[in-house]
Amino acid sequence: MTERAGSADRAAVATDGGEPVIGTERVLHVGRDRPIRISTGHRLLHHDGKCSRPHGHNYEISVRVTGDLTEEGWIADKGDITAVIDEWDHMFLVEAGDPLIDAFEAAGDADALVVLEQPPTAEVMSVLLERKLESALPDTVSHVAVQVNETSELCGGGRF
Repeated sequence: MTERAGSADRAAVATDGGEPVIGTERVLHVGRDRPIRISTGHRLLHHDGKCSRPHGHNYEISVRVTGDLTEEGWIADKGDITAVIDEWDHMFLVEAGDPLIDAFEAAGDADALVVLEQPPTAEVMSVLLERKLESALPDTVSHVAVQVNETSELCGGGRF
C-alpha cells in the first residue's frame, strides 16, 4: 500500500512516478497561430512620408513566454497577458511632444492617448509590451518576446 501525498506535496508529485514537473522550464505561446488583435491609431511625428499623418492599424500580436511551471500548472495566465495588450486596444499612441496631445486634451479625449517616450513604431511597441508583461507576470517567468505585426508586410519584435 502506498502513502498518499498531502495537499501541499500533491502538486510536486508526478503522476507517472517520475520527476516532479512543477518548476520545469517551459514555453508558452499566446497568439502564435491566432494572433491577439488590437485596433490602435498612431503617427510618426518625425517621419517624412505617409506615416506622419494620423492613421491606424489592426495590429496582430504574438507573445512567447519562457518560465518555470507554477503550482497552477502553467507559466502564466493567458488572461494576464491579453489584459496587458488590451490596454492599447482602441487607443492612440503618440510620441511625447506631439501637438496631437493638446488636441486630444482639448477635445476631451486625453484618456484615449498613450504617450510614449519614443516613436510608436511596431518595434518600439514590441519592446514596451515586453517590459509591461515582464512586470505584470510572475517571477517564475524568465523571458518574454513580443512580435507586433502592423501589416502583413511589416512586423517588429523580440527574438522568437
